[in-house]
Amino acid sequence: MNIPQDSREFMEEQINMLKQNPECANAQYNLGVWLMQRGKLNEAIDLFESAIANSGRMFEACVNLGYIYFQLGELDMVVQANQKAVEIEPRYARGYANLGFAYLQLSQPDEAIAALCKAIEINPDIAQAWSNLINAYIQKEDIDQAITVGEKLVAFAPDFALGLNNLAVAYYLKGNYAMALAYVNKAQNLGFKVHPDFLRALELHDQP
Repeated sequence: MNIPQDSREFMEEQINMLKQNPECANAQYNLGVWLMQRGKLNEAIDLFESAIANSGRMFEACVNLGYIYFQLGELDMVVQANQKAVEIEPRYARGYANLGFAYLQLSQPDEAIAALCKAIEINPDIAQAWSNLINAYIQKEDIDQAITVGEKLVAFAPDFALGLNNLAVAYYLKGNYAMALAYVNKAQNLGFKVHPDFLRALELHDQP
């Protein structure tokens, strides 16, 4: 739900609804979103948790909890929140994508690969999931599979600069510096800021 960020009237309506029905999950969720948008994360956590407790279908609240916990640097809780989201709604691709990203940040590539592949199975158009899957295979040191995934990504999302950059890294690790440089150039042409250390490493292999 997209809530106007300056809508105090909206907030007051949700508070009044909760006064009338303290277990109204929709009002708890809506007020949680309103607070989250204003950086009041701890208050939003309480409301999202209440919404989940009072409704068996609040997978969006779980995903928002995951977002908040990521902002707080609590990656284990990000995993827990998104795991709950996909338990509630097993066809929610974004939940699996978020779960895969969290596992990637925790350096658990096997778990990340499983979650990201599930996200892609449900919705193959999530470019970010493909991009993170490249990184998961790199983390697993399966560079050939990272390249395979990356080539599939750029075939359907040729302007997704982060994916181009990640594929460049995979080719660099494979020792194919020409392909790495080609994809880095494509990413830069799209405005992506490639890490300076990676550019310097490529320069060493771009000598005549």
